[in-house]
Formats: sequence, structure tokens, C-alpha cells
Amino acid sequence: MNKIISICNQKGGVGKTTTIINLVTYLALKKYKILLIDIDPQSNTTDGIGINSKKLKKTIYDFLISPDLNTRPIIKEITITTQIKNLFLVPSNIQLSGAEIELINLPQREFCLKQGLDDVKNNYEYIFIDCPPSLNLLTINALTACDSVIIPIQCEYYALEGLTRLLDTIKEVKNNINPDLDIEGIILTMADFRTNLTKQVIKEVQSFFKRESYKTIIPRCIRLSEAPGFGKPIALFSRRSQGARAYLKLSNEFLRRNRWIKNHKPV
Repeated sequence: MNKIISICNQKGGVGKTTTIINLVTYLALKKYKILLIDIDPQSNTTDGIGINSKKLKKTIYDFLISPDLNTRPIIKEITITTQIKNLFLVPSNIQLSGAEIELINLPQREFCLKQGLDDVKNNYEYIFIDCPPSLNLLTINALTACDSVIIPIQCEYYALEGLTRLLDTIKEVKNNINPDLDIEGIILTMADFRTNLTKQVIKEVQSFFKRESYKTIIPRCIRLSEAPGFGKPIALFSRRSQGARAYLKLSNEFLRRNRWIKNHKPV
């Protein structure tokens, strides 16, 4: 059994990339075999995990935009190792910024990523896809390919801004393209527990999304902000920090929610 999960929010600056990097790192450290796919042209996930996106020869772009299925590289050919054992990466770079325009002319353009993952999904226990901060064709590819979606929401005034549009998009994809698509969960990020605003947002989100909301809340933490600059997840950069403890707790909660994955054998 395996699972493909997209991390998605069209609103930028919500801790999406920080969450995916650190969640997958702790899962890999727990000896789960993970594939991380970066389909964000900003390539923050690629750089944040310690891979220089500017020096890459092949990325997810080379797979997505190939018009000839016979010459298209397979996902395995563009997968690289990372500094974390059990964690593998399909990287991105700035080339991907033009992919949406190029994808428009391809047949079954919404299924490009799904077709590639069908060949490798049985090689991993979890596959995570980091989506761009927009509801474009790249995001639709991710939603078509995945089983569920994690939505990070920051504990700020406009926390729920745009969420309705995202939920409508997920519903539309579920109704028309991917009937098995579900919401994996909602993660509250950037919490400053000293403020009433944070407490208000937490209360509002958890009351509105009772089943979906994770109990673990990610705090504001300077070490979390510094870690990407060193190309390291928080577990390697500052494992005793408040942010590291929060993401370790989140990984444990994630696994408790996914007990349906049976017979896990450490790799």
C-alpha cells in the first residue's frame, strides 16, 4: 500500500514548503521510503532540501513538457538522492515557469504527472507533491495524480482567504477527474501563541474543520526560517528547536492518521 499526497495552497507565504520539507524528512528518518516531487517553478523545495536547482540538468520540467511519449524521460531517470537516507527528490527549477503554456497543447494535459507516477508509486510508501502557490495547470496535475491534499493555513488575519476557491477546485477535480481525491488534513502554521489573533484563528479553523484539522500546530520559529538558507531541514539544522519538535510531533500525528498502511518494513 502507498499514498500520494499534494501540499497545496494558492496563497503564498503560508509555510507550505517548510511543512513539506520537514514532514517528509521526519518520515524518512523513521525509515519510510519517501519520494518528494517539486512542481513549483520557484524550486524552493529543491533548494531547501540541499540541491542547487541552478545546476540541475534534468528536472520535472523535462518530463512534463515532452510531447513525444517515446522520448519522454521516465520519473525514475530524473529522481535524485538527498542528504537524508530514504528521501528521494524529483527536482524543479526556473524552467518550469513556462510549463503551463507548453502543457496546454498536450493531449490529456491534466494526466501528465499521474502517468509518470503510475510507473513508480509502488516503489515508495509515500509520495509528496509540493504545488505552486496558484491554482494553475501544474496544481491540477498534482490534484489529478494524488490521493489526498494537505492544506497549510497560517495563523494570521487573512488565514481563510482564498480557501473557498481551493476547496472548490478540489471538489471540481474530484467530481470530474479524480473521484478518489480527499482532504488529508489542514495544518495551522506560523502560530504566535502570545497573541489573541493566533488563538482566534486556531479556534475558528478547528471549529470549522473539526475532522480535517491536525492537533499539532506549527509555531513561528526563527530556526525554521534560517534552515532553508543552509539547504537543510530543521531536523538536521536545529533538531532541538521549537520548530523541530513541532514537525516531529506532526509526523507522529500524520502516521497515526495513516495506520491503514500495513506491514511497513524499514528500508
